[in-house]
Amino acid sequence: MTEDSAAVLHYHQRTKHQVNAYAKGPASLDWDDQPNPFRRFQGCETVALPPPGKELACAFGDLDNAQSVPGQSVDLNSIGLLLELALGLSAWKQYGPDKWALRCNPSSGNLHPTECYLISTHAALVPPGVYHYVSYDHCLERRASFSEAHGKDEIYIALSSIHWREAWKYGERAFRYCQHDVGHALAALSYAAAALGWRLELCSEVADHDLAHWLGLDRSEDFVPQEHEAPDLLLRLLAEPNAPFAEAPPQLAKLYASVQWYGSATALSGRHFYQWPIIDNVAKHTQKPITSLERYQPTPLALAAPSQHIKASQLIRQRRSAQHFNAKAEALGLADFQRIIGATITNSKAPFTSWNWAPEVHLFIFVHQVAGLVPGLYCVPRSAKDTAALQAAMREDFSWHSIAAPFEFYLLVPGNVKQAAKMLSCHQGIASDSAFSLGMLARFADPVLQEAWRYRRLFWECGLIGQILYLEAEAAGVRGTGIGCFFDDAVHGMLGLQDDNWQSLYHFTVGTPSEDNRIQTFPAYDHLLA
Repeated sequence: MTEDSAAVLHYHQRTKHQVNAYAKGPASLDWDDQPNPFRRFQGCETVALPPPGKELACAFGDLDNAQSVPGQSVDLNSIGLLLELALGLSAWKQYGPDKWALRCNPSSGNLHPTECYLISTHAALVPPGVYHYVSYDHCLERRASFSEAHGKDEIYIALSSIHWREAWKYGERAFRYCQHDVGHALAALSYAAAALGWRLELCSEVADHDLAHWLGLDRSEDFVPQEHEAPDLLLRLLAEPNAPFAEAPPQLAKLYASVQWYGSATALSGRHFYQWPIIDNVAKHTQKPITSLERYQPTPLALAAPSQHIKASQLIRQRRSAQHFNAKAEALGLADFQRIIGATITNSKAPFTSWNWAPEVHLFIFVHQVAGLVPGLYCVPRSAKDTAALQAAMREDFSWHSIAAPFEFYLLVPGNVKQAAKMLSCHQGIASDSAFSLGMLARFADPVLQEAWRYRRLFWECGLIGQILYLEAEAAGVRGTGIGCFFDDAVHGMLGLQDDNWQSLYHFTVGTPSEDNRIQTFPAYDHLLA
């Protein structure tokens, strides 16, 4: 075992929630020093993006067939819409004196550790350089300029994480949640690109060291030490959905021979009272090196159309995380359930068009109220090659009764599983009052021992699945929410797992929401018009 893999396995075990003890976190929350959810760089030129709020003609169901979506021209209007639909504000909420923003991409605790950058050599769009997206102001901050930008007109989107934003609330477990959020943001970008008739290609061969250099994240003098950003991933914009895959072009690195940087990050917090050195340690041991070019070609999967015919842009903006569910609501229709779960199976549409690897995450589902299905515990292997391994790893008394569906679907044990779902998800009623809840079970030890950085990738895959569930729930007229708090080893014990070959990394729940009428809702960008 390498030192990197050992550090990752230690971190993962240390940050498990147990029934009698939660992972280490702050003893109290310093609300007066809550990190600013909007990063800005002072001393940068800003580029205003066209006003947000434009609706696109395509329906969410049209994204099943990319060829049916007309491609938008690549200009500042469409780039602004891409960023807004993926990472922009979707609404403001207010309860009493407290007011907070919601975004199109979800985040654990609404803390939003994920930052977005644009690298452009497309001179007709913006002067060639590196730009940071500020969702609050819906603008770009010019972090760097290229003196020479020869070659093709290229646009790249990159993501990074500020681990401190999550650690402020969640302590040592925060690194996990940051990786979930990267997966959500990746899927949000992929969906937004598809709605514009484009595709985003994940340049997964790029090393973290190079990406940090390209985004200026290695310029330590530009950041508060406790608030540095870790590089995550790089995407290339392809205006043609069927454009061929390619390797990150050599000219991208050459641009930095003549680069000028601007600005420095403003502080997000003042005190940083609690310190979590294990997060920096696991981040160091999960840095990604240069890897070989990988592009996974999934097969098409036929799904019934969503029951709600709604514009893709409207649905993306209305996505919310449900806070409570109505346990007495009507059962979720079987067709809706099959559509929601079926969309998570790797296929040839967004967001899997921006994902480069075969599935390593599978689903176990607590079915509570789904028409045509007996309540109970079910399993959906997202890859047929892992079905036998899952059966061998789990409890011997599971029945593995095959249920007719457009995907592999097995009943493990019938019965009322509401209390089990609630207890395992840190006693949260959202896991039992919904139509169904689920856990995401990842093939764990082998990937981490082979390449320690794949620990992050497993959580990205879970976040990507979570974003699918969010949007598909909205398209079915219900709502979902991610669950990061669960008792890890109690979940494994319930499934009969005896080692770390499989680990549950994320939970999720879908049902009919109960709305709190005391909370007021305001438009996303009214503050720009004031």
